[in-house]
This record gives sequence, structure tokens and C-alpha cells, in this order.
Amino acid sequence: MLNYILLEAAPAQGGGMGSIIMIVALIAIFYFFMIRPQSKKQKEMKKFREGLKAGDKVITAGGIHGRIRKIESNGTVMLEIADGVKIVIDATMIYPTMQDAVQTGSDVKKED
Repeated sequence: MLNYILLEAAPAQGGGMGSIIMIVALIAIFYFFMIRPQSKKQKEMKKFREGLKAGDKVITAGGIHGRIRKIESNGTVMLEIADGVKIVIDATMIYPTMQDAVQTGSDVKKED
């Protein structure tokens, strides 16, 4: 019985290397399933926003439907939401698809 207790208390040989390999594997899995897709999506969003032009129909993060009338150099966009009614919003509040908006917690999409 005493030998069994002593064997239980003794550390396993080579267990440290296995732990390091497991930690590295978990970091790699986390990177490929979480970090990499998110950075890829951010690049796509940036490319979309840089490609916005006057005349595009969009929906904002607040759910406002409109057509882009003017894009300012300071990162704002002038939307016409009705005849003669124009508002200025931040360009980061426009998303290319409804799915992107839902993932960020907003109800927005880009209409064709």
C-alpha cells in the first residue's frame, strides 16, 4: 500500500515535453480557427469600405436605408435616405452583407 502511494506521488517521466506539445497544438488550433479568420474578415471589410462609391445602396448599423451621395476624406459618408433628406454617418457603420452585420451585432446589409 505504501509503495502504491509513493508511486502516485512521483511525477511521470517525460510528461513535461508532452505538455509543451499539447500547449503548442492548442495555440495553433486557436490561431487557425479564431484569429486568422477574423483578420481575414477585417481585411475584406476594409477592402469593401475602400470600394464604396457614390450611388451604392446601403443599410447602416442603425438600420437606415439609403444611397451614398458623397464620400468625405475624413471617413464619413453622406447618405440620401429620402428625396432631399441627407445624413452624414461614419463609413465604418456600413457592411457588405447581412451576415457581417449580424456577426458584429447590428442589423445592416448592402443592397445591390
